[in-house]
Amino acid sequence: MPKLPKKMRFNKINRAFQLIFCLALSQSFSQSISYKILTDLPYYESPINDTYQKQRCKLDLYFPEGIQNFPTIIWFHGGGLKRGSKAIPEQLKEKGLAVVAVNYRLHPKVNAPKYIEDAAAAVAWVFKNIGQHGGDTSQIYLCGFSSGGYLSLMVTLDQKWLKEHSIEANQIKGVITLSATTFTNHTIRKEYGMDITQALIDHYAPVHYARGDAPPITLITGDREKEFFGMYEENAYLRRMLNINGHTQNELIEIGGYGHEISEVGIPLILERVND
Repeated sequence: MPKLPKKMRFNKINRAFQLIFCLALSQSFSQSISYKILTDLPYYESPINDTYQKQRCKLDLYFPEGIQNFPTIIWFHGGGLKRGSKAIPEQLKEKGLAVVAVNYRLHPKVNAPKYIEDAAAAVAWVFKNIGQHGGDTSQIYLCGFSSGGYLSLMVTLDQKWLKEHSIEANQIKGVITLSATTFTNHTIRKEYGMDITQALIDHYAPVHYARGDAPPITLITGDREKEFFGMYEENAYLRRMLNINGHTQNELIEIGGYGHEISEVGIPLILERVND
């Protein structure tokens, strides 16, 4: 291997040293922070008469104590809008930020648009309450896996859902999704009597609302040959439509060799973007 010029070698070593130092400092800082979790907080403001809504429409708030102006990740679990439950991903813990894990109502007990209404209500709750715990409302990120990513994109791109709660969707700092549905979700297609292999873009599709002024969006998928029913192509199409509509702060990341379940390798990419 040819020798690097002395100056270049120094710069590379210096940058490596700085990176190691910063990572060590960050880890030490994170370990010195204590964290608190509040569980099963209802996120609808008005009284609820429906038993199932009372049961499901709750969130968990995990946050660092004793510091101010930290970012917040709102995490929507996957499960095809018909299964799953809120949980704070282990990889997001002790990182100097808050994580909000959201439960929402599921099919077949409800149909669209209840899932989206719940997601919007949870996001609005965070905007209205995270400041009381030290969070910075200008640093709220929407994230989720699979159908959780779908909900993150829907409430961001279709602005009417958050406007119902007097929140502007463009207040969201960024959206980072893992293997998200960007066409009409396959469970909603099932509600229409359609097969999962029948593609549909209607008013329940995030791509239908691709707009140039949306917050920054990162779309992360597994390998296009291993993903769930064309999920990579759905994400590629959303990115294309965002670009066509003048959106410049977006990216599409395909993780080779992985199928639909990419949380293990995808969550570190989320943290990189939140900490950027």
